[in-house]
Amino acid sequence: MAGHIIGYARVSTNEQDLTAQRNGLAALNVPEDRIYVDHGLTGTNRERPGLREALAACRAGDTLVITKLDRLARSLPDARDIIEDLTKRNVKLSIGGSVHDPTDPVGRLLFNVLAMVAEFESDLIRARTREGMQVAKAKGKLRGKQPKLTKSQEAHLISLYKGGQHTTTEIAELFKVARSTVYRILQRTVP
Repeated sequence: MAGHIIGYARVSTNEQDLTAQRNGLAALNVPEDRIYVDHGLTGTNRERPGLREALAACRAGDTLVITKLDRLARSLPDARDIIEDLTKRNVKLSIGGSVHDPTDPVGRLLFNVLAMVAEFESDLIRARTREGMQVAKAKGKLRGKQPKLTKSQEAHLISLYKGGQHTTTEIAELFKVARSTVYRILQRTVP
């Protein structure tokens, strides 16, 4: 008897959409009820509930299907751990329709090569991001997180606090900020 097909999809941010990956998995004959997803989690994070569920659903003879290797893992050690787990349990891995048998020496070689490529791609993205941030910083475009309140609003907040008529909770509500913001402003300015 042939095993089941289990699908896994992941996007790194909540703004990204899983539709393309879901469609890709459906095109690879993965039933909708056997697709496990992680939304807003990076591939470097091993604490991914969808991946944990997908791996738990796999039994000997099953095939785990992903559209691209970087959806499964972003580092060589992580990919190796997952591949080792699949190999021990006699589960095949399908990457974009190409099925790799982890018990086959050529399959293991391909896993390692693909995992190295995924890690290299991840390193390139990080390097380009750092480079872009340095350029933006040099141009004065990267200023970090902007303050919640203007200097005049901060001065008004401090005067209300020093007046003793309002609690920090009331001041936070008045300025539509969290109490922690009020405390930070007071800590910076009130001796």
